Amino acid sequence: MIEQIFAEIPQTCHPDPQSAAVSIYFSIGEVKKTVLMSSSGCQVENGRTVDEADCVCKTSAEFFQRVWNEGYKPGLKDFLSGAIKSNKPDILQQFLTACGKS
Repeated sequence: MIEQIFAEIPQTCHPDPQSAAVSIYFSIGEVKKTVLMSSSGCQVENGRTVDEADCVCKTSAEFFQRVWNEGYKPGLKDFLSGAIKSNKPDILQQFLTACGKS
């Protein structure tokens, strides 16, 4: 299921043309992906393909699916409890917006 979501991202996500390019590393259970998001679109690569990602997101497959498929919006308590971990939640929000998930 997680692999299928990432396979669809290049076709379904449309970043703001004014946004700066960013890299996001996702560690979702056993799935590790790097998303490169720029004004020209989103590219998904297997594993960690950049030395220093602009944003890192770690969560469980269940939590990610809840956000992606059910429209759940992570709040402060989710970050404080460790249900989702990120060094740049604002970039995650930018990503979700580009993918029509916010």
